[in-house]
Amino acid sequence: DHCRAASDLRLPFIGIGLLYRQGYFHQTIDGDGNQIATNSDSHFEDLPIVPAKHADGSEAYTSVNLPGRKLNIKIWQAKIGHITLYLLDTDLESNNAHDRDITHRLYGGDKVMRIEQEIVLGIGGVCALQELGLKPTVWHINEGHAAFLVLERVRQKITDEGMDFASALEYVAVNTVFTTHTPVPAGHDHFGEGMVQAYFEHYYPELKLSREEFLALGRTKDSPDFNMTALAIRGTRYNNGVSRIHGDVSAGICGGMWPEIEHKENPMTYVTNGVHAPTFLATEWSEVLERHLGLEWSARMNDVEFWEGVDNIPDHLFWSVRQSLKAKMLNMVRERISVQHFRNHGSEAHLDRLLKYVNPENPNILTIGFARRFATYKRATMLFGDLDWLREILNDPERPAVFIFAGKAHPADIPGQDLIRRITQISKMPEFIGKVLLVEGYDLALSRKLVSGVDVWLNNPLYPLEASGTSGMKAGINGTINLSVLDGWWGESYDGKNGWAIKPVSESLSEEVRTHEETRTLYELLQDQVVPLYYEHGKMGFSPNWVKMAKRSMATIMPRFNSKRMVGEYLAKCYLPASKQHRLYKQSQYKNSHAIADWKARVRHAWAGVALRRLDVAQKEISYGDSLRFEVGVKLNGLKPNDLVVEMLLSLFTKREKLQNSRRYHFEATGTTTEAGEQVFALEVRPEQCGKLEYHIRAYPYHEMLTHPFELGMMRWL
Repeated sequence: DHCRAASDLRLPFIGIGLLYRQGYFHQTIDGDGNQIATNSDSHFEDLPIVPAKHADGSEAYTSVNLPGRKLNIKIWQAKIGHITLYLLDTDLESNNAHDRDITHRLYGGDKVMRIEQEIVLGIGGVCALQELGLKPTVWHINEGHAAFLVLERVRQKITDEGMDFASALEYVAVNTVFTTHTPVPAGHDHFGEGMVQAYFEHYYPELKLSREEFLALGRTKDSPDFNMTALAIRGTRYNNGVSRIHGDVSAGICGGMWPEIEHKENPMTYVTNGVHAPTFLATEWSEVLERHLGLEWSARMNDVEFWEGVDNIPDHLFWSVRQSLKAKMLNMVRERISVQHFRNHGSEAHLDRLLKYVNPENPNILTIGFARRFATYKRATMLFGDLDWLREILNDPERPAVFIFAGKAHPADIPGQDLIRRITQISKMPEFIGKVLLVEGYDLALSRKLVSGVDVWLNNPLYPLEASGTSGMKAGINGTINLSVLDGWWGESYDGKNGWAIKPVSESLSEEVRTHEETRTLYELLQDQVVPLYYEHGKMGFSPNWVKMAKRSMATIMPRFNSKRMVGEYLAKCYLPASKQHRLYKQSQYKNSHAIADWKARVRHAWAGVALRRLDVAQKEISYGDSLRFEVGVKLNGLKPNDLVVEMLLSLFTKREKLQNSRRYHFEATGTTTEAGEQVFALEVRPEQCGKLEYHIRAYPYHEMLTHPFELGMMRWL
């Protein structure tokens, strides 16, 4: 989605990834609900990829060093519209059997395989671009897996330009972006010190670092392990999560990287994910949009007001398209369940019962979809918390409902596979036969049909563990209505009229209690709102209020959650400023790199001795229009007055978040000192508001070349 949107925007963009021989596993499910994972080789000659070549026509290869050996890498390329995706392949005869397997499977293997894949991606990716003569001005580390690219780029600067490590790191960091997709600390990749030393002991001298200095690049206060997120943050100056909620969560998880900065203010921000609408919008909708919104609909993807025009599509046409897509989805579901059923030795008679409510010739039964990875935090079985209540909802003869489940559990995730078994058990209970269906072999083809064909898209993760989620976006742009926990992207999208929301219960409660209460909310929404609205048939034979909500879903989700908006936001927030910094540093012949590195070293050395003291007598009360004068003595400990900012935050007294609503006022250095040798800073301010005011005074390092004012993670409060 990111690459396709970059192509649509005509960005000079390159993607780097691994070329997996087997990719992710194929899934079948036996009669007892056991997931069976099988892998098969791809035939690269049948894929839309070709070997990358040099100008002379020779195929391009690169290599990286692993313990005691050299690993050869073949570079392939795929064209995605106007941009190129380069893919790295170690399955070469010149490599040993173990090394050929490195790029065989996605999410496969142990820690050894993991670190080797990340070396290929991070270090091998940089070397591949160098081999092809490509010189990006901005680099984007998408999750910590690629963070080793920081080390290779620093190494090349040290080797090629004669720079010291600190200066080279500053240059690399100012034009590098890091996006984290992980909502829990355990999800961040980390490797033991012994393993890292084994793979990188040859690297220390080339970076001019000691073993301890090298390991410190990946160290956090919580663990001695080498943390890839820590490396990524230290090697970048643009950091983001993938939704507003996830940005806040990530600011907390990664807060230790900026220890003296409040989480709300640290450099971790967010760019909410989006999906490539031209890819995931059903063809039938494209034709309708061209007819009723105009040929320019794809060019006006981000125009919120333009998309209000969805309301002008006639209700009967909107419903007709939805039902047509639903019939196609039901066809695929029937085909897959039939194959699954007969392979598991089921009878023809029982198959008829299974498929009774998924009939493409009668697509008028409320159908709810749940399809995604079966990770435990996504709570696939939350629906089954009270089977008596669920039975009551599903088995109303006048208003039946069907749930279709699909998804894979990681082969090593036993609790995830237990979820699949539990759904299978429920689906076999007499009262749920045909009403709860589990479709095996979840893949892109099934996903496309489900998101565009079901009536409701269900998502009930444990808050706040859904970093973003994108399947609900794909559903929403196709007129499917979301029913979801207010987490990830849905926390930004839900407006009370475009779907249904399960409000998360307090995180202070146990997971069991939270799930119980949120299950109750889910049942109440289904029974009191979802089912009645769907069956509120008007004279046209469908529910006009359902269509109204479905239109609202499409109109609000399309312009705000497409990848064109997402990449445009990365461009404005990250890529353009990073590219500008790249040019400035390069034009100065890296003098900027040396200057900022030297300044940071000086500040770090002095900061422990920096202190603030109030010099004036605090005034408790003033009249509106009067001025307040403040004086602060700052012990600089060898720093200069212009090396820091002394700042006052002034706000109306409130129990709400203060820092976000405060006015900021900067003190001026007076040029005088106290008897104790403190530099005197002064501020005169006339409050613009009246009422009960509160203020806070603080100081932090400042340099005009800082990307973020708090990137050093240093703050002193008075």
